Amino acid sequence: MLSLTEKKGEPSLDKFVIHGGKPLFGEVTVSGAKNAAVAIIPAALLVDGVCRVENIPMVRDVVIEMEILRELGIGVRVVNHSTIEIDSRGLNKYSAVSDLNRKMRASYYLIGAFLGRFHRAEVAMPGGCNFGGVRPIDQHMKGFEALGAAIETRNGIVFADASKGGLHGASVYLDVVSVGATMNIMLAACLADGQTVIENAAKEPHIVDLANFLNSMGADIMGAGTDVIKIRGVERLYGGTYSIIPDQIEAGTFMAAVAATGGSVLVRNIIPKHMDCITAKMEEMGAVIEEEDDSIRVTRSGPLRKLQVKTLPYPGFPTDMQPQLAAVLCLAEGTSVITEGVWESRFRYSDELRRMGAKIQVDGKVAVIEGVEGLTGAPVRASDLRAGAALVIAGLAAEGTTEIEEIGYIERGYEDLVEKLRKLGADISRVSEEPAADPIPRAN
Repeated sequence: MLSLTEKKGEPSLDKFVIHGGKPLFGEVTVSGAKNAAVAIIPAALLVDGVCRVENIPMVRDVVIEMEILRELGIGVRVVNHSTIEIDSRGLNKYSAVSDLNRKMRASYYLIGAFLGRFHRAEVAMPGGCNFGGVRPIDQHMKGFEALGAAIETRNGIVFADASKGGLHGASVYLDVVSVGATMNIMLAACLADGQTVIENAAKEPHIVDLANFLNSMGADIMGAGTDVIKIRGVERLYGGTYSIIPDQIEAGTFMAAVAATGGSVLVRNIIPKHMDCITAKMEEMGAVIEEEDDSIRVTRSGPLRKLQVKTLPYPGFPTDMQPQLAAVLCLAEGTSVITEGVWESRFRYSDELRRMGAKIQVDGKVAVIEGVEGLTGAPVRASDLRAGAALVIAGLAAEGTTEIEEIGYIERGYEDLVEKLRKLGADISRVSEEPAADPIPRAN
């Protein structure tokens, strides 16, 4: 569990220590989808009533977001470890500019929520993972402007104002497929006057989940999961109960861990259809996949095979699984090629894997991985959420001891990761360390 300091978004000095080389066996239950939760929680600001949200993953991003809502005066009650209630009926602020906003990328959903409710928003520019490049929100702004909002950014704060004429339906064509922009425009359009059409919309499962949540509260959204989404504005949304879908990427991460270490694990609480793009690549690498109604068994006892893969928007192979797949391919026979088709500079983890004996060459958006017989434990550092997950997988498969620093990135998106892996037979622990000089030499 996160400490009180960590709950307020402060970085942790703790690290993961892994003694690798052990295959994984048993069962693991996947938590709710982090990428859905961080949009659904702000969406509750649009609701005139109490929202009970179930299957919430208590990861760092969710905890920070709940704290942001409390700072706004919204009632947030933790019912149990996976259920919260949000009561925003007394909300009278449209400004969220505290440092907490800068600690997570998904805080930008507050812009859409505030605009929808108050026709005004002041939100500090978001933070989150650093891939070594810019993660722009220009498509979000394009959508808000089409709906009638004037947008300005000053001193790291986004100011959006549609208070004079209100928000009105519009046609929005996204220049690039953007998950965040699709969801944010949906939030703003729910209570707008008229119909909004989003073309070239993203189709990820968590977009469908957000639409289903809003519809269950009284919204009128059609087409989520296709590239054209239509939102007909309604007068108000009402309270209710909703359960978040399972986390596709967490499930894929456990699948990758089994592929890397060997063994056999039943991954529970999944939607098999959401896993098709990941399952196909796991089978191509040599893992055996058995699907059931809400679970997948992953088994790997033979050698791993080389692979070529390109990340693409859903239903293509997800960019959020690219680093984990790379960690597995470090141990595959032959030469694999990964092409990153979504984000710039997402191979920063390659330097850390090379510390463990991996052979990776990166040229722009392409990584060429020459498989090795085995990895060796080493001190490494997570540079972002999924890169950190890749290092955990590599550490589980490596001989010797791996120490992973900057685990706050990993805990942004994985709930009780250490406990879940330990139950599968992994030798992993979360240990505290005192501040000290950087033990890992870095190139200038």
